[in-house]
Amino acid sequence: MSHAASCANSLRIAGIDEVGRGCIVGPVVAAAVILDPAKPIAGLTDSKKLSEKKRRLLAEQIKESALCWAVARAEASEIDTINILQATMVAMQRAVSQLEIRPDWVKVDGNRLPTLEMPGEAIVEGDLLVAEISAASILAKVARDEEMQTLDRLYPGYCFAVHKGYPTKQHLMALAQHGISPQHRKSFAPVKKYLD
Repeated sequence: MSHAASCANSLRIAGIDEVGRGCIVGPVVAAAVILDPAKPIAGLTDSKKLSEKKRRLLAEQIKESALCWAVARAEASEIDTINILQATMVAMQRAVSQLEIRPDWVKVDGNRLPTLEMPGEAIVEGDLLVAEISAASILAKVARDEEMQTLDRLYPGYCFAVHKGYPTKQHLMALAQHGISPQHRKSFAPVKKYLD
């Protein structure tokens, strides 16, 4: 085996994905994962295609088997200050910076690469195609769903645990009834109209 081939095998690839861009409340959450090639995880796919139970089981498996992983966030107040796209990039940068092992290459779900210290690529539908990105999407989704359950207890009446912060009919009706919670994104159109 040539030196180049042996190096290629040991390339540490981090998958990165985010959850919550389309929500109107709470943080945008990103995860970064470097999987262990010696411990493949069966069933990894886009987190949206999995049941909540399956996501939770896989999240536990990812945390146990991955070489390293990190979950980071950008708060609603940051989203309002710098916009959702920039806040998403910030959350991704934070997740990568928290990894215990520095990746050689990153693969990000979507069509934009955040500014990072290492090279990488953006892959549309990466959460379906790349195991590392699938793993990141699952960790980010489970973390954000847990966050919404916490917010549901802190701000009863909005049903955050049900719609997870997306602008569903139920959520918009609750917004009309109760007004804006401190966690709502004030720069988003459905929320903005309730600002006096």
